Amino acid sequence: MFGQGNTERHDELKAEVRAFAEREVAPRVARIEAAGGVERGLAWEIARRGWIGVTIDSAYGGMGAGHVAKVLVIEELARVCGALGAAAQASQLPVAMIDNFGSEEQKRRWLPPIAAGEIMPTIDVTEEVSGSQIGGMQGRARRRPGGWVLNAVKTHVGNSHVANLHCVVVRTADSGPGSLSAFLVESERGGVSVRPQVPAVALAGFSFGTVVFEDVWVPEENLLGAVGDGRDVADSASVLNGRVNLGAVSLGVHRATVETTLAFAAERQRYGKSLSELGSVEQRLGQMVSNLMTAQTVLYAAADMLDRGTQCDGQLMNAKLVNYELGTGSAKLGLEVHAASGLFTDRPIERYFRDAHAIFAPAGTSDVQRLRLARFALGTAQQPEWSQLFAAPTKMVGAATAGRVTATLGPGGRGGTAPAGRVP
Repeated sequence: MFGQGNTERHDELKAEVRAFAEREVAPRVARIEAAGGVERGLAWEIARRGWIGVTIDSAYGGMGAGHVAKVLVIEELARVCGALGAAAQASQLPVAMIDNFGSEEQKRRWLPPIAAGEIMPTIDVTEEVSGSQIGGMQGRARRRPGGWVLNAVKTHVGNSHVANLHCVVVRTADSGPGSLSAFLVESERGGVSVRPQVPAVALAGFSFGTVVFEDVWVPEENLLGAVGDGRDVADSASVLNGRVNLGAVSLGVHRATVETTLAFAAERQRYGKSLSELGSVEQRLGQMVSNLMTAQTVLYAAADMLDRGTQCDGQLMNAKLVNYELGTGSAKLGLEVHAASGLFTDRPIERYFRDAHAIFAPAGTSDVQRLRLARFALGTAQQPEWSQLFAAPTKMVGAATAGRVTATLGPGGRGGTAPAGRVP
C-alpha cells in the first residue's frame, strides 16, 4: 500500500516498470516502428499488470498509489517507447472521470474491472469541427424513454482501437451553460465503430484515431454525472490528469533523449578525443541536462501537490508546458549532437525527436497553457480550481455529483474569477 512520501514503494514500482519496459518492450520497438499499426498486446499487458489502476482506490481493487506513482509508471514506459507511455496515460483520464463524477454504483461497476486489466477505457471528446474548443462540438445525444441515442464522430481518441469502454462527451442541449453531458459507452454496443488506423509520423503503435457513434442506444444508468456536467467532466480530467500525464510522456522521452545523446557523445571520437570533450558539444549536453532536471522537478512537484490535496491547477498546466517545451528543446539539441548520424533510423534519436513533438496538442497546446496561466495570475480565470474541488485525501466533491458541481461552480461549471495577482 502506498502512502504519502512512500519513496521506498515508489522506487520498487519504478524498478518494476523499468524492468518490464527493458525486457518486454525494448526488443519490440523496431518491429512496432516498422509495422506502423496498433500495438494491442503490450497495451493490454500494461492494463493486466494493474498500472491503469494505479490511482484507483484499493476499495475498488486498484493500487491506490496516487499521482506520483502514476507519473513514475508513464515516464518509465515512455523512456523505452513513447507509444506505450501514451497508451498508459490515455486510459488514466476516464478513470479520473469515473472517480470524480461517477455514482457509487458506477464506480463499483467499472473501476474493479479497469483495475484488473479487463477493461481499457478511453475518452472521446474532440471533434474535427471543434478541436480543443469543446463548446463547438456537434455530436449529439437525444433522450428517449429509459436512455439516450448518441450520434457523434470523435477524432484523435487515445487508445481508439484498443479500448472497450468510451467516456463520450456530447451535446444534450442546443447551447448555453450545461449543454454538454458525458456517457459511458461500451464498444460492443450497436452503432459503435472505429475507422481504420492511419499511420502517424510519431508514437508508432499508439492508436489515436476516429470513433463513430451512429444511433447508439445508451441506458440512463450510463450517464456520467448529471445532465449538463459534460464540460466539467472533460475539463476537470484534462486539467487534473491530462496535463500531468502528458508531461510524464514528455519526461520519459526526454530522459531517453538525454541518456542516448550522452552515451553517443562519450563514445564517438573526433580529432583524437571524445565528441563530448568539444566545447560546442559540452554546451549542448549541459543544456540538455539542465532541461531534464528542470522538467523533472516541475512535473513531480505538481504530481506531489495533487497527491497532497493542495490547490495546484496552475502547477499542473505549467508541468505540461515546461515538459513539452524543454523536451522538444533537448530533442533538437540531441539531434544536433548526433549530426548526420541522427537522421538514420538505426539510431533512436530521430524517434525521440518525432515523439517529443507529438505531445504539443493534446490537453491543450503550449499557447493554451500560457493563456490559462496568465489569466490565473491576472485574476481573470473563469474556470474553477479543480484541484481544490477534487482534493485527493478527502474529496470535496465526490460520487453522485448530480447538482452539486453546478451548485458549487454556477451554471455550466464556470466558477468565479481568481484573485488578481495570485501566481499559481
